[in-house]
Amino acid sequence: MYNKKSMKAEEFINHEEVLRTLDYAEKNKNNLELIDKILNKARPVRNGKQVHCEGLSHEEASILLACDDKSVIDKIYKLAEEIKKAFYGNRIVIFAPLYLSNYCINGCVYCPYHAKNTHIPRKKLTQEEVKAEVIALQDMGHKRLAIESGEDPVNNPIEYILECIKTIYSIKHKNGAIRRVNVNIAATTVENYRKLKDAGIGTYILFQETYHKESYEKLHPTGPKHNYAYHTEAMDRAMEGGIDDVGLGVLFGLERYKYEFAALLMHAEHLEAVHGVGPHTISVPRVKKADDIDPNAFDNGIDDETFTKIVALTRIAVPYTGIIISTRETEQVREKLLKLGVSQVSGASRTSVGGYTQEERPTDTEQFNVSDQRTLDEVVKWLMEQGHIPSFCTACYREGRTGDRFMSLCKTGQIQNCCHPNALITLKEFLEDYATAKTKKVGEALIEKEINNVPNEKVREILMGNLKEIENGSRDFRF
Repeated sequence: MYNKKSMKAEEFINHEEVLRTLDYAEKNKNNLELIDKILNKARPVRNGKQVHCEGLSHEEASILLACDDKSVIDKIYKLAEEIKKAFYGNRIVIFAPLYLSNYCINGCVYCPYHAKNTHIPRKKLTQEEVKAEVIALQDMGHKRLAIESGEDPVNNPIEYILECIKTIYSIKHKNGAIRRVNVNIAATTVENYRKLKDAGIGTYILFQETYHKESYEKLHPTGPKHNYAYHTEAMDRAMEGGIDDVGLGVLFGLERYKYEFAALLMHAEHLEAVHGVGPHTISVPRVKKADDIDPNAFDNGIDDETFTKIVALTRIAVPYTGIIISTRETEQVREKLLKLGVSQVSGASRTSVGGYTQEERPTDTEQFNVSDQRTLDEVVKWLMEQGHIPSFCTACYREGRTGDRFMSLCKTGQIQNCCHPNALITLKEFLEDYATAKTKKVGEALIEKEINNVPNEKVREILMGNLKEIENGSRDFRF
């Protein structure tokens, strides 16, 4: 039976409930009266300076996904843009992945790190190599990392991950510092999640890959990741271990996208119902070519228009969550999705172990092909020219505004009182320390304009003082 408060994977992601939802959505995809009611429910409601969005259930959002009426789709995109602006304004958080090790004992058929791949070079960073990678990332201007590692209890035990986190946080190079380390590693125990929490991680990220249990088990034929329930229930163990910021995601293309979309929202509803905190982030990767992996081998690929609709509806259904788009996608796709819901992007990513210290982008150990290969400076300049504020902010994490404290501020729109000035502060740091002359010129004009969009006069006054102090050499101010 479906029960979103259950702690059993097959009950809070219930196969029969997903099928029922998809059937109901198909039957009502042209019910314009119901669709208008759903859209009206999702609209932002303002009360003074506060804003509230109801969000949508997995059933309601699935009806909108099934609808192919162009006028409805236009309304969906317009609403997604409105909600994005209400909660995140024009800020875009920037991060980079850091691959620690590609040793892995799993048999995932969509990942080149699978255990049977005998020709891919296996590599694990030493602590000195971690340091070198971090300095290279700091020299670009990065402040926020997502560490990645294959699952291998011998080569990549939790102790190794913890040691890497300690090393990353310890490195201060020139004006560089990594201020937030998010972690994307395999499902583990409550005890290990407690250790990660104590190490000071930001968000724990784990992609489900697919919520369809039968497909999941075929796609993960060997290794500990084969255990569907253990993997799917990982976020509950992470919460129990004290990690209150968790990130969900599916790998679109492995299974039917309507099934995945409904199940993903069911997972978000489960976290909210049980823990009072929904997902801090939702990632939306698509299967991409890499080494011995051919995306055409999977027959559930989605085109750009369908992908765009999924992102927009994710923003509408879960208005408070951060939506992440990586360098898997092209500049053109990323540009379109920034307006419709995406709030975080990776920049200048290298998806290979030890890739940042090499002058030429290595391809022999990449987890996936990178479509957007621009430098971080180019990405920052591009974002600003599109009217976005590139943000390297980590203030909420460092000020303890995580979990329910973050969500309570985000769900009312109050988080912008901190986020907007913090974004400008961290952008100013980037411009002073790392930007090219052309990017700095664009950025200074943007900051001058955006200062006037800080509504609180006192905050605006403090912000202007902080910006001047950054010019004089000081760093790391935050609201």
